[in-house]
Amino acid sequence: MSFLTLLPLAVVMIAGPQLLSAIFLATSEDWRQNSASFVFGATLSIALVVTVAYFLGNSATDGGSSHTGLQIIVLLLLLFAMVSVYLNREEAEPPKWMGKLQSANPRFSFRLGFLLLGVFPTDILTSAAVGSYLSGNNLPLTDSIGFILLTVFLLALPSIAVLALGERAEAFLPKIRDWMNTNSWIVNEAVILLFIALTLNNLFG
Repeated sequence: MSFLTLLPLAVVMIAGPQLLSAIFLATSEDWRQNSASFVFGATLSIALVVTVAYFLGNSATDGGSSHTGLQIIVLLLLLFAMVSVYLNREEAEPPKWMGKLQSANPRFSFRLGFLLLGVFPTDILTSAAVGSYLSGNNLPLTDSIGFILLTVFLLALPSIAVLALGERAEAFLPKIRDWMNTNSWIVNEAVILLFIALTLNNLFG
């Protein structure tokens, strides 16, 4: 999978409560440990979902399912993700649990990262689509490493900004947070549509 394919998928993964949480944790009291725990939990969660989807895809292939069938599964997963994003587009207010992030501890941050990136509808569907895509195209599971690393890097950007810029980062991070909170569903829909186009090209090309 090329970087141009990975980037929109990674953006889908972090656009929404995921990036908002990363920003809140990056400005919390124990921000270093909280951010590291959040990113570590997210990494494990994404890798787990991608791996499970990949081997389920391989099992389907071994059982006689066609390459076309796996491509259709990927397409359906993406369509479900697109519908989920659209139905939740009006939820402009951050979830109530975000109020706990300023006083979060590493254990809470780890659990949050694991659940947000592994259970959140758009994330689990996107990760599953990546694993299914790789197995459906007879590509190695290691090809997912770029997707995982890029997603994790984007999640870590708020804490990297605080580390590099200090107090200056506190001036623009809230602005990014507010913009993402208002427009994340549009970003999600655009990049999901891009991956749908890539899947259709593989299916009918």
